[in-house]
Amino acid sequence: MIGLQRSAIGTLVERTTRFTMLIHLPREEGYGIIPRTKNGPALAGYGAVTMADALAKTITTLPQQLRQSVTWDRGKELSDHARFTVDTGVRVYFADPKSPWQRGTNENTNGLLRQYFPKGTDLSRWSSDDLAAIAHTLNTRPRKALGWKTPAEALEEQLRSVQQPGVATTG
Repeated sequence: MIGLQRSAIGTLVERTTRFTMLIHLPREEGYGIIPRTKNGPALAGYGAVTMADALAKTITTLPQQLRQSVTWDRGKELSDHARFTVDTGVRVYFADPKSPWQRGTNENTNGLLRQYFPKGTDLSRWSSDDLAAIAHTLNTRPRKALGWKTPAEALEEQLRSVQQPGVATTG
């Protein structure tokens, strides 16, 4: 999500359970002091290196079975995707241009987040703790798409089912 004065928050949504993690993207040192230069450093907080590092730090907190791939829009903020993939083992796919339905779960979540972060808001004013509290609120909100379970409940259920050992059959 992009906000006022080039501020940003990253959103990471697990597609099956709708479990949401918000990524704090603080502005880099020198933002507002160092003049913007073409092909210079992205000081707003969502440049490619900053985004890849923050996304890697966040996604690696998830269990391995939940971090198979990421589908991204076509923004330049993930142009460092190759390094992200090498560092995390997570494949990156890109949606086709002007095709937000290919990232429907994320787009829906961003719509829910606009209740907390209206368009035209300076997103840099929220701390990591603030974002974690908002993500917690979303993750404990029942969803019709999940049979009125919360994303947290759906995630816990999915993790339990993956961890159960299989039963061998004789045949």
